[in-house]
Amino acid sequence: MHSEEKKVIIYTDGGSRGNPGPAAFGYVIKDASGNLLKQYGEAMGKATNNEAEYQAVIAALKKTKQMLGKEKLKHTYIEVRMDSELAVRQLSGVYKIENERLQPLFMEMWNLRVELGGKVSFIHVPREQNKEADRMVNEALDAEQKGLF
Repeated sequence: MHSEEKKVIIYTDGGSRGNPGPAAFGYVIKDASGNLLKQYGEAMGKATNNEAEYQAVIAALKKTKQMLGKEKLKHTYIEVRMDSELAVRQLSGVYKIENERLQPLFMEMWNLRVELGGKVSFIHVPREQNKEADRMVNEALDAEQKGLF
């Protein structure tokens, strides 16, 4: 990262009650100083934990792209932090993705990464550091169960 580049930190999480079962994703976008830029959670119907994890990354990258615009993105490094070590290793290209349902999600994420100039990294963090994104997931799942969405 060059000194003139800005940094955006995205915390993502996905969850499924049943795996597969009712699922949701959530994300929290912050600037390098830790200031909240956006937080969001959404129920997504029946899915697995991993599908929800991928949807969280896709939604967060799309929102970041929309919020920053082309010019700012040229000078922005994006760090995606998640508590799923498997997803981090798959998204980073360390592990092969054998699940056929994840492959199109991976391709969508990869295309977004290219559109964002390739300056996207995936970092595994302990669950305690991902509480805000986890809360967005659970709020979306709870609201879905109560019939609010």
